[in-house]
Amino acid sequence: MSLLDLIKTAMGTLRGNRLRTALALLGIIIGVGAVITMMAVGAGARAKVSEQIQSFGSGLLLVLPGAATTGGLRSGTGGVTTLVYEDAEAIRRECPAVLEAAPAVRGVVPVVAGNMNWTTISQGTTPEVQTVRLWHVARGKFFTTQDVEGATKVAVLGATVVENLFGGDDPVGQIVRVKKVPFEVIGVMEKKGLSPYGADQDDIVFIPLTTAQKKILGITYVTSIVAAATGPETVYEAERQIRDLLRQRHRIPPGEDSDFTIRNFTEGLKATEESARTLSILLGAIASVSLLVGGIGIMNIMLVSVTERTREIGLRMAIGARPRDLLAQFILEALLLCCLGGFAGVGAGIGATYLLASWAGWDALITPFAVLLAFGSAAAVGLFFGYFPAWKASRLNPIEALRYE
Repeated sequence: MSLLDLIKTAMGTLRGNRLRTALALLGIIIGVGAVITMMAVGAGARAKVSEQIQSFGSGLLLVLPGAATTGGLRSGTGGVTTLVYEDAEAIRRECPAVLEAAPAVRGVVPVVAGNMNWTTISQGTTPEVQTVRLWHVARGKFFTTQDVEGATKVAVLGATVVENLFGGDDPVGQIVRVKKVPFEVIGVMEKKGLSPYGADQDDIVFIPLTTAQKKILGITYVTSIVAAATGPETVYEAERQIRDLLRQRHRIPPGEDSDFTIRNFTEGLKATEESARTLSILLGAIASVSLLVGGIGIMNIMLVSVTERTREIGLRMAIGARPRDLLAQFILEALLLCCLGGFAGVGAGIGATYLLASWAGWDALITPFAVLLAFGSAAAVGLFFGYFPAWKASRLNPIEALRYE
């Protein structure tokens, strides 16, 4: 028999048992649709994590004071105040693997504008924070090095602060009071969104470092230094260079604990991304179970079909059909079932994905790989579960088959 004859015969058989065919298709449709939907949800979660990682910054290193031992007592992070503005300047100048470094002091402060008030994070820093965090102003301008040197009272607001203090009005040129100290708003930062750890990055007010030290907090040290490596491949080299430089500047003898701690954000962000990837694989694996169940249903229906058509098989063999013709016929029937179910399942999966994303507010991303994988899995299921019934049909004895009641 030619391939065209086999296809015509298989289609005729499937049309002759419409209810059975529909039930078999339903299992494959549900399986393929579930695989596409779950993989889309997982891919959406991974894309969201990647977006948050990019918004947070790439190759970041956070230097914190602490981890020092004094009088036999070991201080934790933040337990001592050993970092100063000059440390950040030295890191910028003397560490080749560091692209930029920005010192910072932070505190929770009340901010008042007119009759509106909001409690937010005040961060005193330098203009280099824009390069380190890949974060720039959307309106107005950022303060300059001259503002830092002159301790001027200017502020740049995050999007969340603007929304809560000014609503839809333009805050640039307005006056806000930070801990009762008046500041002129000179810029608004572009919207950053949530960090990989769930914090609102836009709920912040940037002011010059020296202004924060002298007029808000009354300190001379810095609470952290954020550094950006020149690239992802130089993060660990930058960490080593910063550690060696600060130990030298702080005159820490070999063998003694450092009076600072360096946190490598790359490791934590990679762990977060790996968790999202694991979730995506897990969702796909769970959805594949329904595809497996659909395959078992097809195998069961094909076995029933072989039993019902035993006399027909015997007649075909008696007039010259070879075992391989029967094998091809029944495998093709199973393949057609799975392919038809696969096409319908792709449509159902895409529709279910958009419906779920709209209803639940989840991020979902349908990729060509997910569609091809789901459809290919359906075809593989047809081959795998259709082979045994086809093999059983091809092995029937023609004489016994003709006498079958």
